[in-house]
Amino acid sequence: MADGHDTGARSYYRNTTGDELRSVLTLMGPGGRTVETHCTVESQDEPGDCGTPHRSSYGGPEEYVAVAGYAGGGAAGEALRSGSDPAPSEAG
Repeated sequence: MADGHDTGARSYYRNTTGDELRSVLTLMGPGGRTVETHCTVESQDEPGDCGTPHRSSYGGPEEYVAVAGYAGGGAAGEALRSGSDPAPSEAG
């Protein structure tokens, strides 16, 4: 998400597992800049969200990638990982 001269990331997940999930959202940008946020997603019918703080942008939005990972409790918990898609090229 770009907001003026700031960039951040947000993920949404509908947790219907009956248990609380842990989430890690990572926003990677140019020059090795990384912001990581840890969240919990309660079990409910409505999607929960996790967001990184907005930071000053360096370069354009196409230079940023966000990755969200969700995992249940315990050693046997299943994990889900999702990433942002790069912007489509016009040469395409």
